Amino acid sequence: MKNALFHFKPLEFENMFSTDEDCLRFLAEEKWKDGYVCKKCGHTNFCSGKTPFSRRCTRCKHDESATAHTIFHRCKIQLTEAFHLAYAVCSTPKISSWELSRKLEKRQMTCWKLKKKITECIEKHGEFQFIELPLNSGTEKQIESGV
Repeated sequence: MKNALFHFKPLEFENMFSTDEDCLRFLAEEKWKDGYVCKKCGHTNFCSGKTPFSRRCTRCKHDESATAHTIFHRCKIQLTEAFHLAYAVCSTPKISSWELSRKLEKRQMTCWKLKKKITECIEKHGEFQFIELPLNSGTEKQIESGV
């Protein structure tokens, strides 16, 4: 996905991502647009998971949320606020964490940590990506070798 946040004007963005459900729907669509593959066993069949927009592997029963393995994984603030912070950072890269803190009415350190995560993603990939590209881990090697 190439900088999806830049395709929207501020008011359009506000309307598209006004609820956590809107954000989760968007993340799920982006995350699994090429199809679902279980991170544990590599199986491609799934059913609905326990939480909204999550998926559960029908083989190993592993439940994966829409935010898992994304830039918003384990995010401590509301998803709509995290999306707005990402939009602000992408549209105004020089914005300070103090300014973000004032706009979102969140602690400065919270804004700084998420801004740092977003700017590192942009530096690493040359663009903002919601989905974190995993490095080869033992599980992926097992899946590739068929173990």
